Amino acid sequence: MFSIAQYFPITDPTLIFFVVLLVILLSPIIMGRLRIPHIIGMVLAGVLVGEYGLDILKRDASFELFGSVGLYYIMFLAGLEMDMEGLKKNKGRVSIFGLLTFIIPFFLTYLMGICLLGYSEMSSLLLGCIMSSNTLVAYPIVGRYGLTQHQSSTLSVGATMISLLLALIGMATIVNSYNGGSGGAFWIWFVLKFALYISGLIWGIPRMARWFLRRYSDNVMQFIFVLAVMFLSAALSNAIGLEGIFGAFFSGLILNRFIPRFSPLMNHIEFTGNALFVPYFLIGVGMLINVRLLFTGPHIIWVVLCFVVFGTVGKGLAAYLSGLLFRLPKVVCNMLLGLTSAHAAGAIAMVMVGRKLEIAPGQFLFNDEVLNGIVMMILFTCVFSTMMTEKAAQRIRLMKKEEPEMVRTDNDERILIPVKYPDYADNLLSLAMMMRNPKHRRGLVALNVVYDDVNAAKNQEEGRQLLDHLRREASAVNVPLETQVRIAANIANGIKHAFKEFQASEIVMGLHARQEITKGFWGQFTQSLYNGLSRQIVISRIMQPLNTIRRIQVAVPSRAEFEPGFYRWLERLSRIAANTECRIVFHGRQDTLQLISGYVRNRHPSVRGEYVQMEHWKELPRLAAEVKEDHLFVIVTARKGTISYKTAMERLPEEINRFFKGKTIMIIFPDQYGDRMDGMTFAQSQHTEERSAYDVFREWIISKIRKI
Repeated sequence: MFSIAQYFPITDPTLIFFVVLLVILLSPIIMGRLRIPHIIGMVLAGVLVGEYGLDILKRDASFELFGSVGLYYIMFLAGLEMDMEGLKKNKGRVSIFGLLTFIIPFFLTYLMGICLLGYSEMSSLLLGCIMSSNTLVAYPIVGRYGLTQHQSSTLSVGATMISLLLALIGMATIVNSYNGGSGGAFWIWFVLKFALYISGLIWGIPRMARWFLRRYSDNVMQFIFVLAVMFLSAALSNAIGLEGIFGAFFSGLILNRFIPRFSPLMNHIEFTGNALFVPYFLIGVGMLINVRLLFTGPHIIWVVLCFVVFGTVGKGLAAYLSGLLFRLPKVVCNMLLGLTSAHAAGAIAMVMVGRKLEIAPGQFLFNDEVLNGIVMMILFTCVFSTMMTEKAAQRIRLMKKEEPEMVRTDNDERILIPVKYPDYADNLLSLAMMMRNPKHRRGLVALNVVYDDVNAAKNQEEGRQLLDHLRREASAVNVPLETQVRIAANIANGIKHAFKEFQASEIVMGLHARQEITKGFWGQFTQSLYNGLSRQIVISRIMQPLNTIRRIQVAVPSRAEFEPGFYRWLERLSRIAANTECRIVFHGRQDTLQLISGYVRNRHPSVRGEYVQMEHWKELPRLAAEVKEDHLFVIVTARKGTISYKTAMERLPEEINRFFKGKTIMIIFPDQYGDRMDGMTFAQSQHTEERSAYDVFREWIISKIRKI
């Protein structure tokens, strides 16, 4: 009889590579829906396709080769991404916190390994090195709240570098003691080799890098040079008895100043590693995990519990003790704990070293139990870290409203108008002209993006005709208008790149007139656009000429005043009200309305403003009765994960279709902190889809209950 099992595990190299690429492609999508960090997602995918899972792939030599490269890449990227300037400026406090966040978890974990788990002394020491280091998994959250310059962020980044460096030195010492011996002469010779190695790299690499990068500007050559330096450092590290990952990390620290964070070279390095080498390594790690051990009894649960509790408690003691020494508020200590409690890339790298360290024939320093425990510990600490950091960042941001300079909202004014349909184009241009400040005489930018397909030439010509029409309309009222027809494989990416090229301040675009509630309510690319940009995006569905609008109704969420874009959208709405000479009514909480009233009264005294209390965002449907056909209804919303975001905002598409059908509406996504144009990385960021699998499942359950 035919059996599909005879074709597995796959041994053909071509098919193995295809399956791995398929896993790399699908894993972030699935894990993003499940809100699971990508590092864990790749490891779990490796478990699934490996020998102890579905046995789909055979772990051939490619996993050894790409795995080694990925291991070095993880540590190299960790070195490149360190904030060396922030470390220098706060070296005193950073040094103290760095030493505490290394020493306390190290000794707690060492004692836990010896006393509670019965591990050997060397195993416990290496385990202490793993738990004393950390990965800044939650750092993107800090950027989202605009706290990258906050003292908690600076301390955490610097302490992470110090603890990781000390952990790698400790690991290298343990490995070297196994490889070479432990006598006095051995240690003298080791220290001498280590000093020569460090001084040689510090002296040689900067001179080589400065000479090469000045002489050769070709992107490929620069990329190959950087990789050659990384592998040379790793090879020399192995030669003197250290582990190669230390050399990769240290070379990243040295090259840090030569490779700017936002540069083509850095982009190429991250892209290559995050697209292939790092995921290949993580999948290979997952294939080594024996999931059957999880069902052998309560011992593995005890191991995971010990790893999680002692590692987190150690980091917590270091954070709160540092807060006591530096007299920091409790919320700042919470932030320190949140940022330094996660373990990811460094932990996986070091546990793999322990897996390869043979202490007896067929016996290694770390067994499958430790590997399984570390992976589960990474999952728990990443979740804890993100939750703790999110809560602390929000509280820190709420302690302080926007800086006074944020009130000056028109210094960078340059409005981008993506247009596609002639029916909407004129109205969007009119809206943008009402929002601009005529005193500055700054022009608008009209953009038409067409797909790169067989109809591209035809669509380009239609786009040019539409933009020529808009240019004539703008020139008739003496408004400068730049235009561009752009070809792109992805419309959202085309708009984002144009936004960056024109140095735009905001986007004004149209909302389709689709009536049904679907996953794509916002349109084909709008959701990708507002998730990919942190600047203001105004989405409008204009059902009548704007000069016939009689009243503007504005729904403002609570905490909107804490967002960096608060005064920008308020300024734009005030200008629209002044240009249309209509009354504007703000619905929101009392403290928010007081700020709005003061701003409108001082900056736009001619605007007739009214202020109505709306205590909760759930009251939005109630406003439907007050919004007439000749009103403009404005909804100030927020991106997920920001300070004014509410889960009730997820029902916005449904509520617009149900209560505001046929009405002229405007939806504003205000400026947010951070730069969302950066791609995801497996080294630190935690990508999540807009709608999680849990949301979909909850909605499915609710729909079934309603039918019953």
